Amino acid sequence: MDYLQRTWCEIDLDALAENIRILKAIAGKELMAVVKADAYGHGDRGIALKLQQEGIRFFAVSNINEAMNLRHFGITGKILILGYTPPKLADLLIANQIIQTVHCLEYGKALDRAATQGKVMCHLKADTGMSRLGFVIEKGTSCIDEMMELMVCPNLEICGIFTHFSCSDSFQQEDVVFTNRQMERLDWAVSELEKRGVSLKTVHAQNSAGITNYENSRYTIARAGILMYGLRPSDDVKGSVPVIPLLSWKTVVTMVKTVPAGTDIGYGRTYRTPQPMKIATLAVGYADGYYRSLSSAADVLIHGKRCKVLGRVCMDQIMVDVSGVSEVAIGDVATLIGRDGDERITADELADIAGTINYEVVCSISRRVPRVYFQNGEKIEAIDYSVQ
Repeated sequence: MDYLQRTWCEIDLDALAENIRILKAIAGKELMAVVKADAYGHGDRGIALKLQQEGIRFFAVSNINEAMNLRHFGITGKILILGYTPPKLADLLIANQIIQTVHCLEYGKALDRAATQGKVMCHLKADTGMSRLGFVIEKGTSCIDEMMELMVCPNLEICGIFTHFSCSDSFQQEDVVFTNRQMERLDWAVSELEKRGVSLKTVHAQNSAGITNYENSRYTIARAGILMYGLRPSDDVKGSVPVIPLLSWKTVVTMVKTVPAGTDIGYGRTYRTPQPMKIATLAVGYADGYYRSLSSAADVLIHGKRCKVLGRVCMDQIMVDVSGVSEVAIGDVATLIGRDGDERITADELADIAGTINYEVVCSISRRVPRVYFQNGEKIEAIDYSVQ
C-alpha cells in the first residue's frame, strides 16, 4: 500500500495531455500552464512533470514557495509568480531564474534595491479593469511613465507584460464590451511602450475563458488554467470544448447498519429516518475538503447508484443512505466526484449544492487526501502528503 486507502483522488494524466492538445489548437499559440494552488488541487508535482513531458515550457504559480517546489521537482522551464514576493527574496528569484510580477512602481524599485546577485526577471502587471494588482492603465495617467522608470533600474530585467480578464467567461453584452475594453487598454500600453523604444517579448492576457471566447493573435502566449484540468470556467464558454475532467475523488465504506424508522442521524439530529433504512458510513469529511454545506443534500455513488448524504457532514466521516444498494460491505469504494457505471457526479454538481464554483471544490480538497496518478489505465505514482 503506497497511499492511505481511506479517501483519495485519482488523476488521469492522459486526459491532461488531451486537454493540452485541444487548448493549443484553439489558442494557436504557446500555452502557459497555471499550476498554482497545488495545480488547482490536482497535485503540482504530478501535473507539472506531465506538462513538461508534453512540451509546456512556461508555468505560472501564485508565490515563491510554489515556484521553488517546481524547481525542486525538476521543472526547468520558465516560471512566473503571479502574486507578491517580499523584495528581500530578490536574490532567491535570481538564483532560481524565477520571473516575478511587478505590479507598481514602489514594489519594482524595492525589488531593484534588494537584488545584489544579478537581475530579477520581471513581467509588468497591467490593471485594465480587474482593480486588483497592477499599473492602472488609463490615458492621462502616469502609468507609462512609471513603467519606463522601471526600465532603467539596473537590477531588473523587464521581459513581459500582462493583464487578467475579470469577466471573459460571460456573454452578457456589458461583460463582452468590458473585456474588449480590457484588451484595448493593454494594447494601448504596449503601443505606448513601443513608441518609447521598449518592445516586450512576452504579452499575455487570455485565461481559460479568454482562450475560447476571445481569439487574439496579438498576444504571444495564453494562460491555460481551469480548462486544462477538464473543468469549464462557466456555462458561457464558447461552443463545445471537449475537455476531459482529470480528477475523480473516492472513499470507502467503513460500516453498514440497518436502523428503524425515527432514528436520528449525525450531529444536531438534523436528519431522522422516515422508514427503516440501511446506512453506510464513509471515511471522508470536511477536514478532507468535503464541504459541510453538502449535508443532507449531495449524493455519492456506490455500485453505480446514487446514495444521498444523511445528516451533517462530520470532520472525518459522512453517512449515506444505501437502502437501494444490495450487498454493500466494508471496504467498498464510494465515488464523491467522478463516474461509476452510468452515473456521474461532477465538481460542478457539488459546487451548485454548496453555492460556490468548481474551482473552489477541487482546490479545497485537503492535502491529507492522497493524489494517485494514472497513465494508459495504470497507476504510475501515488503522492500521500500525510506520510512524507
